[in-house]
Order: sequence, then structure tokens, then C-alpha cells
Amino acid sequence: MKIKNITKKILCGVLASVMACSFPAAAAASEESSGYYDGYYEEAPIVTATPTPDPHTEYYNQAPDTDSIKEWPAGPKIEGESAILMDMSTGTVLYAKNADKAQYPASITKIMTALLACERLDLNGSLTMSESAAYGITESNSSSIYADTGEQFTMDQVLMAVMLQSANEMTLAVAEEACGSVKKFVELMNQKARQLGCTNTHFNNPNGLPDELHYTSARDMAKIARAAWLNPSFRRYTTRDYYEIPPTNKFAETRYLLNHHKMMEGQQYAYEGVLGGKTGYTEAAGNTLVTYARRGNMYLVAVVMKSVNGAYSDTAALLDYGFNNFSRVSVYEGAAPVSASYLPAEKYIRKDYRDSVLFYSLRTPTVTLPNGVGTDRLASSRRLVENAAGLPILETSYAFNGWQVGTASLYQKTLFSDLLL
Repeated sequence: MKIKNITKKILCGVLASVMACSFPAAAAASEESSGYYDGYYEEAPIVTATPTPDPHTEYYNQAPDTDSIKEWPAGPKIEGESAILMDMSTGTVLYAKNADKAQYPASITKIMTALLACERLDLNGSLTMSESAAYGITESNSSSIYADTGEQFTMDQVLMAVMLQSANEMTLAVAEEACGSVKKFVELMNQKARQLGCTNTHFNNPNGLPDELHYTSARDMAKIARAAWLNPSFRRYTTRDYYEIPPTNKFAETRYLLNHHKMMEGQQYAYEGVLGGKTGYTEAAGNTLVTYARRGNMYLVAVVMKSVNGAYSDTAALLDYGFNNFSRVSVYEGAAPVSASYLPAEKYIRKDYRDSVLFYSLRTPTVTLPNGVGTDRLASSRRLVENAAGLPILETSYAFNGWQVGTASLYQKTLFSDLLL
């Protein structure tokens, strides 16, 4: 047996024993504790507020870009260099600060990895760890569950390890299972990012370990996180607070996994309405954090990048700002169909020779507005957009003082009829 194998088994045994003794009082330790590692546990002190640095970072006094919007609530000061707050239902950006600046994401990368796994893999299946996956991570102190070559896991266990323990070797196993190689999986990650409208993203691995060619922006990460949340299977892995992997064919102890996100219920910086998310830290990236939260009919996602103290105080400030200053409201435009005219050239390009087409709404659209602002203040515009699933869609965009606050999709009658079946 290789010396490395023996070392992994010893470390895994120690990990299981420590976690078994410390749970349920354990909580995820600060990811600032060491270079790459975001996966060990310590006793959590009793606190009532998120940590605030003293002195503040150099980015603290920088005003958010959204402060320039007329009649928009002034955003909070935060420590992170880049951040965004988005209403996931309407896609409205409520807060943006350096949201398009390329940053190292660290382990929030795993949101994309888990999303693609949910889309491409049989979640009721299983996999066997290859040697290249089990020993493919060479960085010291890398977050891990110390999986061994030939060890068998269910896909449920694999994705829980990815999202809760932030296990880097398990991301390699996902990549190999989904695409046959890590390289092909990374190509798929970048393809998916482009499909979601990401413009400042390039992935170079499935876990977020340091790489100069591995970067994204807060805005792009919010798009990825929103798309992931819309996948019901993914939500299972990001909202779970605790999970056990029972003994396997290679390891005789139970592995205990606890969600690292300290703002979840029962954790150190618990925040009302937080549903889940993903943490990240490397020396190059600083603290990165994605957080999903809900209050009433508002579902928000906050992304903070290059911050400190876990980015928890920043996230709490952003969520307070969103929930206290905005409301999601319906836009009532009646049930009558909307007529859209084709230009002469469009009739031939689309191989549809009608002069105009009727479009129908399937549901009442909603927008996100500052409290006290009515829908009578909205401006709207329409455009035809391509639809990979069928006929073109008529998209209505709603804006408040030039800032997009929601969209609505209208469908042609043939497609509309099919959707009602």
C-alpha cells in the first residue's frame, strides 16, 4: 500500500472522530484560517452579530454603482471589493459594486460544478473513485473528505460532499463521471457560462483552487447561482445543513458533513430567511460568498467577492438592504394578445411570411421596485428574441428611471396552446 494511501486513511479517521465528537455543537471554522482550506470544524463561540473589521478595508467607502440610479435607495457600505444583490424571481439587480470586475471565485465555483452534475448525471446512481480523482489535488490543506481509489459513493453522497464539505477531490470525480475527463468538463462549464450570459468568466478547474486563468465576476456568479437555484435537484444540496456518509467499501467510519455557511439557521451568524449558499476562500481570492435568502415573496441571491471575515457582515448588510427597501409587485396589462409586426426582411429570415403575429401572456409579470414606487412609473419596451425550444418569444422589459426591474415573456398561440396541455 502506498504511504500516501495510509496517510489519507489516518487523516480521514481523525476527521471522522473529531466531527462525530463535536457535532451538533460544531460549526464551520472561518475560511481565513489557512491558505486553501475551507473544510474543517471548530467549536463556535456564542455571538449575536456578524464580524466587523477594524480598520475597514480600502473598498468600504466606495459607493455602489446602483447609487447613481435616480430615486434608488442608497446602498450599504461593505468591505468586499465586488458584490451584487439580485431578486431571483425578476432578475432585478438591487445592488451592484464593481459587479463586472473579474475576481478569483475560490470554492463558489462548485455551484457551477454541482449544477452541471444535476443536469447531466443520474442522481440516483453511484460512482467509483478513480486514482486520478482521489489523488488529483496536489495543494496542501485542500478541503477534502479523503476519498480513496476504488471507493464507492452514491451521487447523493458525492454532491453533498461537494457542497457541504467543499471536497475538492469529489469535484474531479464529478467531472470524470459527467464528461470522461476534467478537461472536457471544464469546457462544459465555460459553455454553460456563455449560455447564461456570463461575459467576464473563464473556468479552468471544477473546484476553484488557485489558477490565474480561473475567474468570474459578481454579476456572472449571480447569473450562475440563479440558474442553479431554479434546478430543484441543486436546491437539495445547497440548503442541506447536515449530512452523514455511512461507512463505505474503503472506509469504516461515518463521515459527518456540516454546511459551512454560517448564516444558516442554527449557525454562528444565523440570519432570518437564509436558505443556503456556498462559501469560498483562498489567499488570492479572499473570502467569497454566495447566499440564497427568502422573506415573503422575495427570493434574493447575494454574491460578495474579495472580502474579509467570511463576507458575512457584507451579506447581512446586503440582505437587510434588499428586504427593507424593495417589494415585488405585479404588472397588470390585461389578457388581450399583443400584436408584433415583422419587418420585410424578417419574414424571409424566419420563414414566416405573415405581416404580424399575436403573442399571449401565460402569467401576470412581476417587477421589483423601491418601496412606495408604483407600476405607473414604469417604462416598457418589447423585442423579439430567439427561442431554442421553438418559435420566437416577444420579451417585454420594464424599467424604472432607466434601470431594468423585470421582464415578461409572451408566446405565439401555437406554442401557447402546447404549453397549456
